[in-house]
Amino acid sequence: MAQPEISQSRLYEWLTGDEDSRMCRDIPDEACREQPRNFLLHLWAALGNKLADELASARLVLPWLLGVMGAPLWMVGLLVPIREAGALLPQLFVAGLIRGRPIRKGVWVTGGLLQALAAAVLALLALVGGGSLGGALVLGVLVALSLARGLSSIATKDVMGKTIAKRRRGTLMGWSGSVAGAATLAAGGVLMLFEDRPGELALAVLLAVAALGWAVNALCAARIRETPGAVEGGENAWSAIRTGLRLLREDRVFLHFNLSRALLLASALALPYVALLGQQQGGAALGGLGVLIVVSGVAGMLASPLWGKRADASSRAVMRDGGLGTAAGCLLGALFAWWPAAWTQTVWPYALVYALLVIVHSGVRLGRKTYLVDMAGAEDRALYVALSNTLTGGLMLAVGGLVGALAQWLGTAALLAVLAATGLAAAASARRLPEVE
Repeated sequence: MAQPEISQSRLYEWLTGDEDSRMCRDIPDEACREQPRNFLLHLWAALGNKLADELASARLVLPWLLGVMGAPLWMVGLLVPIREAGALLPQLFVAGLIRGRPIRKGVWVTGGLLQALAAAVLALLALVGGGSLGGALVLGVLVALSLARGLSSIATKDVMGKTIAKRRRGTLMGWSGSVAGAATLAAGGVLMLFEDRPGELALAVLLAVAALGWAVNALCAARIRETPGAVEGGENAWSAIRTGLRLLREDRVFLHFNLSRALLLASALALPYVALLGQQQGGAALGGLGVLIVVSGVAGMLASPLWGKRADASSRAVMRDGGLGTAAGCLLGALFAWWPAAWTQTVWPYALVYALLVIVHSGVRLGRKTYLVDMAGAEDRALYVALSNTLTGGLMLAVGGLVGALAQWLGTAALLAVLAATGLAAAASARRLPEVE
C-alpha cells in the first residue's frame, strides 16, 4: 500500500505545484492525509461527468437526435429548459436533505448512477425510437437525468468542500476541464471522419460512452474517503422560500437582476436551434455533428479566459455584452438560413454561429454568477443563489414551452430573430443594473 500512496502524492504535487501534499488550510487533519488520493478520485470523477455532459448535451447531441428521429420541432425547445430546470428547481429541497447526512458521498453516487442509467436508455432510444413517440420518450428520460444531475451536483460541491482544501479546488476543476475538453474534441474529430454516414448507431455509441462516464463518476465518488460533517444549521425548504420571496419584494436590485437573468435565457435557448439549422441545411450526416462538437469544444476553452477578468472588473457589463452577443449570433443564424446561397447549405456557417453563441453563453453564465455573488451579503448569499436558481428553473420550463410553440409556428430562423430581440432587451436591462464590484 505504501508505494501507491507515494505515487499518488507525487502525482498530486506535480498537478498542484505543491512541494508538500500534506499542507491544508480549511479541512481536518484526517481529510488532509487523504487529500492526494481524494484529489485524483475527484479528478477522474469530474472527467467522467464533464465528458458525459458534452456527449449527452441538450444543446447539441439531443437536438441532433430528435432531428434524426423526425420528432416535432416544438420538442427541441424543451430540451435545454428540462435539462436546466431539472437541476435548478429542487435545489432548496435537496440541500436540506444533504445537510442532514454526516456522510454525503452516497447522494453523489446515487445521482451518478441514475444519470448513467438515463444515458443508457437514451442510447437505446437512438437505435429504436422515432417520430413523436420517440421524441416524447427522450424528453421523459431527460427529466429523470436532469433531476439526478441536480442531486449529484449539490452533493459534489459539498464533498469537495470537505475533502479538498482551499486554493486546490480551482486547480482540480481546471485540470478536469482541460482533460475532458481534449477528450470531447477527440470524439468530435472521430465523428468528422465518418462524414456522410447515417447517425443512429453513432449517436447510440456517444450516449453509451456518456453512460460510462457517469458510471465512472459514481465509482470514483464511492471510493472517496470522506470524514463525517456537521448536520446542524439546515433550514426548512418552505421557510427558505418564504424568506426568499420577502427578499425578492424588498430588494429591488435582486428583482431587477432576476429580470435581466430571465431575458438572458435567450443565449441558452438559441443553441439547440442553431444545431438543428446546421442539420437541416447541411444534412444529418455524422460529419456535421462532429464539426459542431469540435467548434463547441474550442469555443468553450476560449470563453473563460475571454470573460474572466472582465467579470471581475464589471459583471454588469459582461451581462450587457452577453445580451448584445446573443442578439448578434441569433440574427446571423437567421440570416444564414434565409440566404439562398450554396455555401449556406452546409454545416459550416451554423458551426460559426454555434461557436459564437457558446462563447456568449459562457460570458452570460460567468457574468450573472459573479454579479449575484458580489451583490448578495455573506449572511444571505446562499439563499439568494438558491432562490435565483429556483426562479430561473421555473422560468426555463415556462419560456421553453413558449419558444417551442413559436418554433413550430414561425420556423427555426424566425424564432432566432425573436430570440435576437430578447437578447437586445436583456442588454438594455443589464445596462441599467447598478455596479456591485
